[in-house]
Amino acid sequence: MEKSFGLFFHLKTTKNYKGVGELPIYLCVTVDKVSREISTKRKWDPAKWNSDSGRADGKTENVRSLNSYLDLLQRKVYEARQQLLHHGHPVTADNVKTVFYGQEIKTHKYMLMEVFKKHNDQMAELVGLEYAPGTLERFQTAYRHTLTFLQWKYKVDDIDISKLDYEFISEYEFWIKSVRKCNHNSTIKYLTNFRKVINRCVRHGWLAKDPFANFKMTLREVERIALTETELQALAAQQFPTDRLRVVRDIFLFSCYTGLAYADVKKLKRSEIIIGVDGEQWLVSRRQKTDISARIPLLPAALTIISKYKDHPQCQDKDQVLPILSNQKMNAYLKEIADACRMQKTLTYHIARHTFATTVTLTNGVPIETVSKMLGHRNLRTTQHYAKILDKKIGEDMRGLKSKFI
Repeated sequence: MEKSFGLFFHLKTTKNYKGVGELPIYLCVTVDKVSREISTKRKWDPAKWNSDSGRADGKTENVRSLNSYLDLLQRKVYEARQQLLHHGHPVTADNVKTVFYGQEIKTHKYMLMEVFKKHNDQMAELVGLEYAPGTLERFQTAYRHTLTFLQWKYKVDDIDISKLDYEFISEYEFWIKSVRKCNHNSTIKYLTNFRKVINRCVRHGWLAKDPFANFKMTLREVERIALTETELQALAAQQFPTDRLRVVRDIFLFSCYTGLAYADVKKLKRSEIIIGVDGEQWLVSRRQKTDISARIPLLPAALTIISKYKDHPQCQDKDQVLPILSNQKMNAYLKEIADACRMQKTLTYHIARHTFATTVTLTNGVPIETVSKMLGHRNLRTTQHYAKILDKKIGEDMRGLKSKFI
């Protein structure tokens, strides 16, 4: 919808006007600071015109007749605006004028997948500047899901965005959950990416109404899995028959002791290990996901792992701190490692970040504000989701409280 809408009648001075006689009356329609004039086909004496009210002055029959006519034209303008809204057309000064004259609005058809592709193409140009490669990958996946849904539901490869409504979004959600077999939170994340493209259409005025209006996009709380101190020690002590499992275990442990996500370990350079203000070694890097600086004092266990791989060929050739594999391979090998350690938990790389937040830091009394800084979070609420206080920590805190009641 338009941000501002106004109209007023005025007398228009012509080039040959000598200061005597009547002038033509024009109706000026202004929408979002863009104005268009409409001729009323009437003239009036400037001496008998009220510029403030935009009407003729006086009580004669001619005055009443003219003002009634101008009121009628004003109503026609507001009716034109309502017609535009009713038919889903953008409310612009040009469109109001077109409908006022009884002409048909010529609209450009905006197709959903065409708009989606342009969005992704522009994002691809900004990867490394404003977006991370992973962000582009998520939107490309959302594009493919949307295309497959259109083919499944409507048997088409594209659809006019004017056809999008609440029912379309509801059906899309159902398809992601039932056909793609995604859980609730994954479904919401896909819809969130899709919604960004829809918001673009709304802001450009291509869509008169947001199809996501009144659609609930709430993520469900999930339990954050982390390794216990016993599991962490068992993992560190476990002997593996192959180098590939030993390397993956060590890199996983490094994230348990630093809180770095996979993408941040992968891009970690040796130059990002520095001497901090306390004379000890720190890790100073920017998180790929949020581009926020993470400054982490390195624990002895993390330093040992760094030292272990300083002469590794991959680390020397690529100036990497650790010889990390692809995320897919890391997670596949972590499943083997969990089986070897007889763990009941499904081990994934991101569990290392949860382990750092809970078992390594919060459980050992590190304030949540400090943990939040080391994790590179924008706000404390994000840290509270990651860092679930363990039962052990709750028990310790309550024992201190119980002693006051003895």
